[in-house]
Amino acid sequence: MSVPNPERHGRLSRLHKISAATGAAAVGVTAFAFTVVPGQKSSGSVTAGPEMAAKPVALQTAADSPAEQKASIDAQTSAANDRARAHAKAEARKKAEARAKARHEAAVKAERERELAASRSAERSKVKSPSGSPQQIARQIIGDETQFQCFSNIVEKESGWNVHAQNPSGAYGLVQALPGSKMASAGPDWRNNAATQVKWGLNYMKDRYGSPCGAWSFWQSNNWY
Repeated sequence: MSVPNPERHGRLSRLHKISAATGAAAVGVTAFAFTVVPGQKSSGSVTAGPEMAAKPVALQTAADSPAEQKASIDAQTSAANDRARAHAKAEARKKAEARAKARHEAAVKAERERELAASRSAERSKVKSPSGSPQQIARQIIGDETQFQCFSNIVEKESGWNVHAQNPSGAYGLVQALPGSKMASAGPDWRNNAATQVKWGLNYMKDRYGSPCGAWSFWQSNNWY
């Protein structure tokens, strides 16, 4: 029977403590360095701890992607809307400018037409109304000297160029219109205006005899016309 050696027993106790501490440390390191992937058998592959720690970052990036895409789409839509509004404003401005130009051109045209009308009116006003003695007025109205002479021969016989000559029969004026009121068709001033009486008498001679000379020819044969 062996007698226990107290010194040897003390050495063994210390070795056991060191081994236990070393084993615990090794287990801790192994647990930190290697982790069994969930769902895999313990005898299968293992994954390093740092890779497992990277997974939450990848998941976070994937979760942010739809939000970033939506923000990009919203930005593109906003830019497209801005371009559409700018285009609409440009088109509206072009149309407004075209309308303003058309109004300006119409106003210029109207003003030019008014100026032309005023010019024509001024030109017409420059043409003086017949003036002078009844003979001078008749010459100005008739124009042709031969026809004026025939007209003058008749008037000389009928009234002696007296604008107010009146016959008991009712004949009146230079050409002795019967009745005198017929000359109102040439103007309301037929009683006193030589030009009105000449115009009426000239038209009468043209309508009935073709010309003052035709009327004078008839007068010479009949002493009236």
